[in-house]
Amino acid sequence: MKQFLIAIVLISTLISCKNSGENKRDTADSETMENNTADEVETNYVPIDSDEALIAASLMAAPAESRDGCKVIGYNMAGEFVTLREGDNEFIVLADNPQQSGFNAACYHKSLEPFMARGRELRAEGKTGPEIFDIREEEAKSGKLDMGMQGATLHIYYGESDQYNPETHEVEGAHYRYVVYLPFATAESTGLPEKPKGSNHPWIMDPGTHKAHIMISPLPKE
Repeated sequence: MKQFLIAIVLISTLISCKNSGENKRDTADSETMENNTADEVETNYVPIDSDEALIAASLMAAPAESRDGCKVIGYNMAGEFVTLREGDNEFIVLADNPQQSGFNAACYHKSLEPFMARGRELRAEGKTGPEIFDIREEEAKSGKLDMGMQGATLHIYYGESDQYNPETHEVEGAHYRYVVYLPFATAESTGLPEKPKGSNHPWIMDPGTHKAHIMISPLPKE
């Protein structure tokens, strides 16, 4: 009789452990399903349809720690080229043009403004890309055109979409490219190749000209 009672106790213990294990697995499976569901929630991207949204998204071109003090210029939603926001630091943000498809905003060191403004002026006059290049080349060589500080940078934030996340201000699918201006630098003076050797590899573009610059294209985020 004693052995029979012991056997009953052992069987009851095993059944209890089995049920406990199954409950834990059920709980874990439920948590996994909830996590997967959360991961599948899509970001709520919306059109950039106001000057405020345009400014916020375009400021993503600037370094995060400098965005609060950047001056922002460019076309507003009405199609006018204006100062969208005043600033007090070393950067100027050129906002995306809402009249063009996709998204393309730039942030550059303020010492580059004469060079950038001259390009906008010549483009407004109807000059072509090659004509603008030749005019600025001549003016830079003569000293008429200020090319800014050696090593001044341009940050570009661009993509094919014009949808943005109003919470983070990120534009759908956009990524970065960086330019370091070194007027009249060459492959020999910098040690950089004239073509990229691979993804994310720096190289020098327009070597030997006023527009010589180092190109750096970070790999897109996963």
